[in-house]
Amino acid sequence: MTSNPPAKDKIILPLDVPDAAAAVRLVTQVAEVIRFYKVGLELFTRCGPSVIEQVRAAADGSEPCRIFLDLKLHDIPNTVARAVRNAASLGVDMLTVHLAGGGAMIRAAASEAPENLLLLGVTVLTSSDAGTLRETGVSDDVETQVMRLARLGVDHGLRGVVASPLEVVALRARFGDRLKIVTPGVRPAWATGGGDDQRRVMTPGEAIRVGADYLVIGRPISGDPDPKAAARRIAEETAFVQPVSS
Repeated sequence: MTSNPPAKDKIILPLDVPDAAAAVRLVTQVAEVIRFYKVGLELFTRCGPSVIEQVRAAADGSEPCRIFLDLKLHDIPNTVARAVRNAASLGVDMLTVHLAGGGAMIRAAASEAPENLLLLGVTVLTSSDAGTLRETGVSDDVETQVMRLARLGVDHGLRGVVASPLEVVALRARFGDRLKIVTPGVRPAWATGGGDDQRRVMTPGEAIRVGADYLVIGRPISGDPDPKAAARRIAEETAFVQPVSS
């Protein structure tokens, strides 16, 4: 049986905004509904580590918010290990490394991740498809490559992966509940318009049913005229959805 935390704990809102002020505004708007925020490359490279504390302060409430630091680390093993150590010192809850970095890099990263930091291996980006893989010399289909990289991550000490919702069923079948699965490429049916670069997508309810642990949902919330109302609608739609394996 896969875990089914409250909606506000399984929905992760990316703070894909240009600066800390915009991040604080967005967090302030949705903090009653969303308690998990993703800080990615755009915001982190603009503002540095201090933005994490600014987000926490903006989300101030009866319970602490959680931070997903999505840096997709991919470098030589020693460099990645030190970066994981530094990220852990910030008290973040999740951090990403690229599984394409190979076993030695993954092992080095895992060795520096404390128990309370969920180190996630990025498999194939949701903006990628079979054509993208061919451009980089991979002739297999997306699911085969995702499974190969997930196996590499598990074999070298990782407890979680990032994959599109379309690969969750295969991941659950192979790894069961010992692997946490974070899924970008999630958008509600009422927000299916274009405007982003994700190709492998699913609705929030569908993603939970197939076994996703956490849903990364960005533009349907942050791009809505009323982000709080959009977040609440998604939370309500997913509140009682259970994985099909339960």
